[in-house]
Formats: sequence, C-alpha cells, structure tokens
Amino acid sequence: MNYPERMSQSGKTIYDGIMEREGLFLPLGELETALRRSLIGLNLDYPLRTRSKVLKSKICEILGYPVPQAFRKTHPRFPGQDFDTYIQKSNNLQIWNEEIVPTRRYVIVRVDEQSVVTAVRVVTGEHLARLDTTGTLTRKYQAKSRNSVTTPELVTANDAYGLVDRVRALGKKTVLRAEVDFGRFLPIAGLFANLVKLLGTRMPDPGTDQERNRGGALHEVVCQSLGMASKQDMGTCPDVLEKLLEVKLQTQCV
Repeated sequence: MNYPERMSQSGKTIYDGIMEREGLFLPLGELETALRRSLIGLNLDYPLRTRSKVLKSKICEILGYPVPQAFRKTHPRFPGQDFDTYIQKSNNLQIWNEEIVPTRRYVIVRVDEQSVVTAVRVVTGEHLARLDTTGTLTRKYQAKSRNSVTTPELVTANDAYGLVDRVRALGKKTVLRAEVDFGRFLPIAGLFANLVKLLGTRMPDPGTDQERNRGGALHEVVCQSLGMASKQDMGTCPDVLEKLLEVKLQTQCV
C-alpha cells in the first residue's frame, strides 16, 4: 500500500496529530519528492485567495488527505505534517505575522510568469533563518466590516487635537533624499473630500496575482487626487508621508 492510500485509510485530516509509531509523518526529503512529482506543471493562474486554496487542495490529494470544505487559519496551515506553503514568482519570501520556526517545514512553490509551477522546494525554518539578513518581523493587520461597504464614509470626523497645526509647522523637510512639504498637510475631512473624487476611476489591471503593482497604481492616482506633483512612494509608513496617509486596496470587505 502506498503512502497516500495509507493516509487515506487512516481517516486523519491535515489538522490531526500523528504518532511516531504510525509511520504517517513524511520526512522532509520524501515530502519534497512527492510534492515536486505532482505539482510541477500545475496551473495556478487564479486570484490570490483562490490560488492558495487550489494549491492546498491539490496537496491534500497528493498526500491522501481529505480536502476540507474550508481551510482553517492555523499556524502552520498543515499542522499534522508541520508545514506551511508559499507560492513565489520572485526570490523575496515574506512570512507574515510570525517568527520563523526552526523545526517547521516550509513548502516553497515557484511559478513562472504564466503562474505554472516550475519548481518545489521544502526547507526547514532553520535553513530559512540563515537567509534572513534583517531579523525584522513582517506584520500584516486585517479588519472586517460588519456591514457591506457600498458608499463612501468618513468614519472619524476630526483629527487628534492640535495634529494639523503641529504637522504644518514642520514645513518642508528632506526625508530619504526627497522633499516633503508638510505645510500642505490636510485635515482628515479635507483628505476625505479629495479622495472621494476617485470614485469611478479606472486603473490598469496588471494581473490576478500582481497585488504589489496594483497597489502601486492606486498609490499614484491617490497622489494625483491630492494635487501632488509626483507619486510620493519612498517605501515609508505611512505611504503618503506628506498627508500621513496609509493606502490599502481592498476588493472585499475582509
């Protein structure tokens, strides 16, 4: 009986622990071989959320696990085999909201420009940690609206007391070799009045998995709507330093 059959007959899900004597925990090398054999050539040309689900569903099939109706947001995503999955078009791997775990396995799936899988590597967190030159924890925050967002809304009507005057008093400053004119700082209501004019604006679609480029296009039209001479994108937080404005592109209410 091969491994997927044994796993299928065990009745275990990806969330169930595995005892050492059961012989169901795949060593790193065997895990990589099984995934590489079946994933290379797989087309993952889907929107990001769908793409992730398609990959995880395929991995369940490869390993003999039942495909969950919905994947839980566990850490790692495959607790029974102790691994997470990452789909990469570039060499810049980012792990959100948690430190690298030395003993965890990380399944890195490389796709080409057409989003077809070309390579699969499985490495431990110990191996990844050697490549981490910054030691910085990358954080990602998410909020969810209780109601559908269908109209513009100014949630907070006023800035913190004295904020506008204090920021404007800074005048022109050089930040990261760029001149930032804080004297043009807008109160939050004025900021909202400018940004609401973006309703109906069309932007080029760079592709279903090009969130960074799509966000860059949004950043540019935001700067234009605020009357800025150029796109102010210096990699700072907040995004538009002159207005203390962080910009997020949302296609869902989550």
